[in-house]
Amino acid sequence: MKMTNTQGVIKRLVLAVVATCSLFAMSGQSLAATAEDLDRDAAKALQLLYETNPTTVEIGKNAKAILVFPSVVKAGLVFGGSYGEGVLMKGDEVAGYYNSVSASWGWQAGAQSYSYVVFLMNDKAVSYLDSSEGWEIGVGPTVVVVDEGVAKNLSSTSLKDDAYAFIFDQKGLMASLSIEGTKITPIKR
Repeated sequence: MKMTNTQGVIKRLVLAVVATCSLFAMSGQSLAATAEDLDRDAAKALQLLYETNPTTVEIGKNAKAILVFPSVVKAGLVFGGSYGEGVLMKGDEVAGYYNSVSASWGWQAGAQSYSYVVFLMNDKAVSYLDSSEGWEIGVGPTVVVVDEGVAKNLSSTSLKDDAYAFIFDQKGLMASLSIEGTKITPIKR
């Protein structure tokens, strides 16, 4: 029996979904970390950000809280997603643990890992994170995703938004990278 072109496309699409789901099932198991591992990895990631982007040191000093996701894995083949676990810091204290999850579909292929940090600049942003069952980036407090060009123009007097996110330490190959639509949810550790 000969397969039609439509059946072939559907078969390839199903195989792509199964492969992507398998990748995330395996990476989710390897990403599950203890509280101590997350604390250590978050501290290293934040230090790396401070070293590679000196502007963030001043932003960190002015932040009410800092969300650090030291390793987020993103993969996709038509359907894709990302997952990572992180730490919420209030001052020098760990205030909680969170995961970062996103899903997407469209023309995409590849896999990569990256780190990201969200500086929560005011009580409104911290309160929203503390009181919500999950924070979808793009809904709630205003989050500005900062690239190197924007970072050069930031200073303690120009910080007016609720939160600033920095993506860094990218490894792998993926056509695009965004945290828009990412859901951040509290987890137990």
